[in-house]
Parts: sequence; C-alpha cells; structure tokens
Amino acid sequence: MNETLLKPMKAGLIGSGIQASLTPAMHMREGEAQGFSYEYELIDLSQIGATPEDLPRLLDEAEARGLSGLNITYPCKQSVIAFLDDLSPQARDLGAVNTVVLRDGKRHGHNTDWWGFAESFREGLPHADLSSALQLGAGGAGAATAYALLSLGLRSLLIFDRETERAASLAQTMTALFPDTVIEVAHDLGAAMQAVAGLVHATPTGMAKYPGLPLPADLLSPRHWVAEVVYFPLETALLREARRRGCQTLDGGGMAVYQAVGAFRLFTRREPDAARMLVHFNTLAR
Repeated sequence: MNETLLKPMKAGLIGSGIQASLTPAMHMREGEAQGFSYEYELIDLSQIGATPEDLPRLLDEAEARGLSGLNITYPCKQSVIAFLDDLSPQARDLGAVNTVVLRDGKRHGHNTDWWGFAESFREGLPHADLSSALQLGAGGAGAATAYALLSLGLRSLLIFDRETERAASLAQTMTALFPDTVIEVAHDLGAAMQAVAGLVHATPTGMAKYPGLPLPADLLSPRHWVAEVVYFPLETALLREARRRGCQTLDGGGMAVYQAVGAFRLFTRREPDAARMLVHFNTLAR
C-alpha cells in the first residue's frame, strides 16, 4: 500500500452555499470502501464570512493542515487560477479549475467537470446523434459541457444564453479549440430546436431553488436527446417533460459522480470504483 495512504487522507471543497453538496459523502464512502480513512471538509465561504479574495489564505491554511487536494466550485473556479503553480491542458483551455492537487509544495489545477460530463454522456446516451446540438447556458457549466461534447465529436453546436455576449465569448473560445466544428450563437430558440438533434441544458433552471422549464415544452420532440446538468433534483421539470414527449434523456447525476471520480483519482492516486460511487450517489440523491 502507498505509505501516504496509511495516514488519513484529507481533502475539501471551497465554494459558497455548499452545505447540501454530496461530494464529501461520495469521497469518504469510496475511501472507506478501499480501506483507508478519508476526511473531506466543507470550506463554505457563506458560512465563514469569506470571499474569493480570501483564496490565498484558504489555500495556505489547507496546505498547513495537510490536505491533499481541494475541489473548487462557485464562485472560485476562475479566480483560484491566479494562485496555482500549473494547470492541466483542459483547465487552461477552459479557464476554469474545479480540482486542485496539493502535492510536494505545489498547487496543480485540473478540470474534471468536462470529463465528468463526457463520461456520463458516453455511458447514458451511447447512441446519441452527434450531428448537432443546442446548448442552453454559457457559464462555467456550459463551458465544460461544450468542451465535452466537442471532444466526443459533436459536429455542430448552437449556444444560447440570455447574455448574448457570454454566448458569443464561449463560441469564440470553443471555435479556437475546435476549428473544424461549426459553433454559433443561437438567437431564436424555436428555429434552433428545429435544426438540431439534441439539447444540453447548462443553466440553474430546474434546481430546487430555481424551479421551472428553461424553454417552452412544445419545442421538444421525440427526435431530440436531452442532457441535463442539474442533479438536485435528479428528475427536473425539463427531463420529466422530455420523457413525456418521447425524448432520450440523461440526468445530471452522472456528471456529478464522474467529476468526483476524477478528483478522487487525482487526490489519492488510486483508481476509484465509478459504478460503486454512482450507486452511492443515487442512494443520497433520491
């Protein structure tokens, strides 16, 4: 056994309003299943009266307490980059970090969000038509899902966001990374849905605190596949309506689990059992 794992593993999550996160339970349960002690703490900015400006202090404190890594979530995924020693190619491409490995006095930034969505999509919608898709949302989650789908071979992507400039910025970034793919801003949801094979939803709409549909239900047709990033609740209004209309669907649980799988691997240098973590997640989320 790796001697570093004889001591309790320590990791944490930095973000705001994260008390309901299932990430600590997933990490600690997988550590227990693999036979080692794993402590995972929440560093909730909203609970300790901190802001992203406190990241240098919080990172120093995490290193001093012997944490092996930190997951990073809203609102710190971009701002944390300034305090890291290096970035994985994907984190650099996306300009966002959700996983920081603390090792040998260095801080290494990674992004497992995109990989989490890609793995979930491969597993949950293995026969999806990747000729074209519409994505709702161009924020941090949208950058990860766009990168994932384009990495999987999506040939045409339309991006819609209420902030048109944000959609245009993401389209420009992805075009630079995937120059052989058609990536454009969508302005008319109805026309866009008629033109595409699938829909990716990457906004907060549908979360327990933001209920509702992100687009008119009558734009969904049986020929569409629909992929969701929201996982609390697992069955959002969008997924419920899409299934009712005969669409193939993918809930947000897989992305949540696989990003944790990737982070666990980076923190512990051990191979997690993804199927076991998914089962555990489903018992927590339902």
